[in-house]
Amino acid sequence: MSKLLRTGLNAGDSAPMAVVGGEGVYFHLSDGRKLIDGSNTGGGLGHRHPAMVEAIRRAADTPVVNEGWTWIGREQAADDLMATAFAGEEDWVGAVRFCISGSEANDMALSLCQALTQRSALATRERAYHGITGLSRSMTVQPQWHGGLAVHAGGSKLPAPMAPARVLPAPDGAIYGAPANNTPPSEYLADAARLLSDTAATIIDYTQGGIYYDGAYQDEVARYAREASSYWIADEVVTGAGRAGRWFAFQGAESRPDIVTLGKSLGGGAAAVAAVVVSKDIVERLKGSSWQNYGTLRGHPISMAAVSAYLKVVTDEKILAHVQMLEALFTRRLLAIAQKHPSVQRVAGQGLHWTVELHGPDWRTWRADTTEVPIASRVAERALEAGAVIGTSGEQTSLFLAPPLVISEREATLLLDALDYGLDIADREHG
Repeated sequence: MSKLLRTGLNAGDSAPMAVVGGEGVYFHLSDGRKLIDGSNTGGGLGHRHPAMVEAIRRAADTPVVNEGWTWIGREQAADDLMATAFAGEEDWVGAVRFCISGSEANDMALSLCQALTQRSALATRERAYHGITGLSRSMTVQPQWHGGLAVHAGGSKLPAPMAPARVLPAPDGAIYGAPANNTPPSEYLADAARLLSDTAATIIDYTQGGIYYDGAYQDEVARYAREASSYWIADEVVTGAGRAGRWFAFQGAESRPDIVTLGKSLGGGAAAVAAVVVSKDIVERLKGSSWQNYGTLRGHPISMAAVSAYLKVVTDEKILAHVQMLEALFTRRLLAIAQKHPSVQRVAGQGLHWTVELHGPDWRTWRADTTEVPIASRVAERALEAGAVIGTSGEQTSLFLAPPLVISEREATLLLDALDYGLDIADREHG
C-alpha cells in the first residue's frame, strides 16, 4: 500500500496513471504506453526540452540562496521577465517578486491588497479557481475545490473561509453553446459597484471553470474596481507566459492590472516557480515599508535559471506565433466535434487551453463527495485508449485540453482525435 497521500484530476477513487518518463509532448507510462500529454498546464515546453534540461543542469551547481539573500540569477530573471514578457508595458509595470506556486502567488497578492487598503473582503467571478492556499482558497468558488474533505459517503467538511468573498457574474464567450442573447457586460455587471464597494481586491482569471478572456468584461470590471478603490489582480497563472497566444491574456483589452500573478509554465515545466508582478503605483506605496512575507525557497537559483531559459526559448522558437496558429486549428476542429457529439453542451477556449462541457448535472451541485466516476472522467479514460491524456480538473461534466505549447499540428490532430473517440461514451449515456 502506498504511503503517499495523493489526489487526481479525474474524479473517483482509482489511482492515477503511473508516469515513469516523458519526451516532448509524450508521457511514458509504467505499462509501456506513450500518451500525448493533453492536460498539463505546468509543462509549457513539454518534457525534457533540451534548453530547459541544460539550464537546470548548470543551475544545480549553484549555492542554496534563500529569499533573504541577493542572488545574481534572481536579479537576472526579474530583468528578463520585464524585458521580454512585459515589453511594451513599461509605462505601468513596476517590479516582481518570485515565489513557488500559483496558489501562493495569489495568496501573496491578495494579502498585500488587504494590507494596503485595510479592507478584508475580496472579489472574484463566478466559477473561479485561484488556488487552495490561504486567501486563494477563499477566492476559489468552484464548489469541489474548497481545500477541505469531500467525504465519499456524501457531504463535505470545509475549513473556515479566510475572507468574505464577493462573486461577480461571469462572461460566457463560448464558440459553441453560448446563450442566444449576448448580453453586454455593462448589463450583467450592473450590481458590481455595490459588490466591490468594500473590497480590497478584485481578482479575475481567464480559463477556470471554462470561462475565458473577454476584453469588454475585463475593462468593465477594471473600471468598477478602480471606482471602488479595489485593486485589480489579473490571475495569469494558467494563461500567462504564452498559453493565451500572447504573453498575457489581459493584453487583449485597454485596461491594465495593478497586480499580475504568474505560475505554471513560467519555469518551462522544469522548476516550480511563480511570481507576483506589481505596478509602479504599488511600488511607490511600498516605499518606507517592508513587505513581511517570506519563503525560504522562493527565487531559488534553479527556479530562476528555469525562468530565464523559458523566456528565451519562447522568444527564439517563436512559440507565441505557433500557439496562435494552433488556436485556429483547435477552434475549427472543436466546433466540428461539438456539432458531431450530442453530449457536448458547450465549448470555449483561447490559445492552447480549451474546455469541453458535457450535458449533465449543474456544476454548482458538484462537490466530488462520492466514489462514483463522473462522465467527464470516463470520457478521459476512454481517450487514453486512443493515445492521449485529457484533463477534467476534478469536475463532473467538464474536460479541458492544455497541451504543451510546442505540440505539432500532427500531434494536436491526434489529441483532438482522441477527444472525438472518448466522447462516444458520453453520447451513449446522453441518449
